[in-house]
Amino acid sequence: MTHVLERTELEAQLNDFRPDARAAALDELLRCHPTAPVPAAQTHAPEVANMHCHTFFSFNAYGYSPTGLAWLGRSQGYQLMGIVDFDVLDGVDEFLAACDQTGVRGSAGIETRVYLPEFEQYEMNSPGEPGVLYHMGIGFTTTQVGPEAAALIAELRGQSAGRNQGLIERVNAHLAPVTIGYAADVLPLTPAGNATERHIVVAYLRAAESHYPNAAARTRFWAGKLQMAEDAVATAMSSAAGFQNLVRAKLMKQGGVGYVQPGHDTFPPIDKLHAMILACGALPCAAWLDGTTPGEERIEELLDLLVGKGAVALNIVPDRNWDIKDPATRDLKVRKLYEVVELARAMDLPLNIGTEMNSFGQKLVDDFAAPALQPVRQDFVDGAYFIYGHTVLQRRAGLGYQSAWAASYLPTRCDRNRFYRRVGQIVPPGAAGAALLRGVDGRMTPEQLLAHIQAA
Repeated sequence: MTHVLERTELEAQLNDFRPDARAAALDELLRCHPTAPVPAAQTHAPEVANMHCHTFFSFNAYGYSPTGLAWLGRSQGYQLMGIVDFDVLDGVDEFLAACDQTGVRGSAGIETRVYLPEFEQYEMNSPGEPGVLYHMGIGFTTTQVGPEAAALIAELRGQSAGRNQGLIERVNAHLAPVTIGYAADVLPLTPAGNATERHIVVAYLRAAESHYPNAAARTRFWAGKLQMAEDAVATAMSSAAGFQNLVRAKLMKQGGVGYVQPGHDTFPPIDKLHAMILACGALPCAAWLDGTTPGEERIEELLDLLVGKGAVALNIVPDRNWDIKDPATRDLKVRKLYEVVELARAMDLPLNIGTEMNSFGQKLVDDFAAPALQPVRQDFVDGAYFIYGHTVLQRRAGLGYQSAWAASYLPTRCDRNRFYRRVGQIVPPGAAGAALLRGVDGRMTPEQLLAHIQAA
């Protein structure tokens, strides 16, 4: 019992806001558990991946730090994991180092919103916001970036803080006497000052509990402010995750008192984001919602445009496209999923997939055994190995997807996809992978490089 308790306490410490506490907890867990466990109830295939996990540097619904996610992958038997945080690269070094220690094939990225003038009349993957696009960069290898990239990241962080403070002012006016302060109540919920709407929701819920400790009074408060019947609010409040999502939807999304329709200057232009991603040797990555918005109904045109601007991969959140109760909606979204995967194949766009973990109730990993995912499962696995292959080769030898070496020897996306996928399959994480890549350099051809690591 003591041993189990100590492990539980150490695992909790993995998500401490103090970096030294996280590092010490991981070292101790690995000392006590030097052999990676094989989960007894593991029902998924061995090659299981979640390449889109937000960390607590933006918002993780379960509180996971980069180190905590790497340990989760090891303890649950996930073979490949990737982090993707909103507006920051704060977790890149920590996550990749923790993956080295835990034996998980890792990647790291950034997600933000950009403005796409060519589609300014269409809603795309940000419903209700024409011209606004959730967009990503994947395959970063360090938090330490150059001045150009650092300036844009600082701009993204500053814009986010400004939007958050404006949101709080509007919501405070509506929810009074329950009010919060950005510095006092929201920023302490984050380890590095990068707050999101979800942090703000948590702060409001805590403030309401403090102001109305009586549950019945709190229910009446929320019923009035959300303009809902008390019994409906009481039912919603029985699920903490569901209620948090409800409050955010009612107050902060389109139609809510805190919402302001974004304009062309609310978010940076996509070309500016791509320049930052490329300066870091990373990969611009388009993001697909579900194929039902007006912009995504023109998905081939949209992807053609984004590829022309430098996108080389496509992100998909599979679970929201098949795990749906309504049969008609489920059939539609599964069909759309198959269609976009087929299009990605035709366009040589490898897939970056995952559950996000930034909303309460989301799964820790996709159900790779689900029948609906079987026709596209291999595409998901191939994409995960691809982005890890780029990451490890860029990180260890400077020969990643965007390198001059790759441009010389692997001129097409198809060539690069196949090569980096193979590297990802061959090269293990951590010290073993570093040893395998010792001696690799830009004088080798891709064939020589693969022969070298296969023979090592």
